[in-house]
Amino acid sequence: MNQFQYVQPTKQKAAIDALIKDPNAVFIAGGTNLIDLMKRGIVSPNKLVDINRLPLKKIKHENGTLRIGALALNSEVAQDKLVLEKQPLLAQALQAGASGQLRNMATLGGNMLQRTRCPYFYDTALPCNKREPGSGCGAMEGFNRLHAIFGFSDKCISVHPSDMSVALAALETKVIVASPKGERQILFTDLHRLPGEQPEKDTTLEKNELILGIDIPDGPFAQQVHYLKVRDRASYAFALVSVAAAIATEQNIIKDARLALGGVAHKPWRLFEAEKYLVGKPVSEATFNEAATVGMQGAKAFTHNAYKLKLAPNIIVAALKSAAGIAK
Repeated sequence: MNQFQYVQPTKQKAAIDALIKDPNAVFIAGGTNLIDLMKRGIVSPNKLVDINRLPLKKIKHENGTLRIGALALNSEVAQDKLVLEKQPLLAQALQAGASGQLRNMATLGGNMLQRTRCPYFYDTALPCNKREPGSGCGAMEGFNRLHAIFGFSDKCISVHPSDMSVALAALETKVIVASPKGERQILFTDLHRLPGEQPEKDTTLEKNELILGIDIPDGPFAQQVHYLKVRDRASYAFALVSVAAAIATEQNIIKDARLALGGVAHKPWRLFEAEKYLVGKPVSEATFNEAATVGMQGAKAFTHNAYKLKLAPNIIVAALKSAAGIAK
């Protein structure tokens, strides 16, 4: 690990100014992903700007919106009464992520910005366009069991690792960010990028922008929700495929629905067409099977991850059944 400077500003402007003055500076909060990347030589910032003294930890509800600060710890958000009451899908997704120890350190903002766990990205001896643009994608012809089936390009087939982000993508969340230009909001489904020609760029954030928090509008999804994660082991494992499912029903008819997948794309993958299909349909396993078929349109597997083409629709159905309260 290279030597680096460390600063701990107490004001938002000072934190942003620190990045402006040093193009190789980065923000750090919990550090649960960044420190690993630094130890492995994947990133080498010469300045860490610790933002933990900024007042960005509050969780509050007002005017029909749940606002969560970027420095709120994952463990605190998952157990917060307001979150459990207003957005239980988010709490479920957070509880499925990482381990208890990591959730006690990881922050909301850091969780959404964590980088892929693709082994080709982490091994500096192997080619990876995300780590070293132009070097090639080792996973394309390599061992790609964990990799994308949606939205990939010939430059990168890695997947986004965050469970929390899958739920936020399903919940019409907005991300509040600040820069020298002022504050702006980004729809969560627009925050993360597909790889395209520049897989090294994970998000649409500008260089000097600081995440302040998120806003989740109230909706009809405070009861019939389920986050289902399939992984290789029960703890501290990233999703092979995960599903955030939420429905609102009236007299056994689906009035609204939200679906998003994790472990299948470079960003949380929202199933917009499947959601449209569900609206107006009766609550039934047949309806959910058809929605899963619609949601899987366009999926394509590689040599070692064809199992995801069967696993994903199966757990979409299972998550919808759990959300609807249909007996297994």
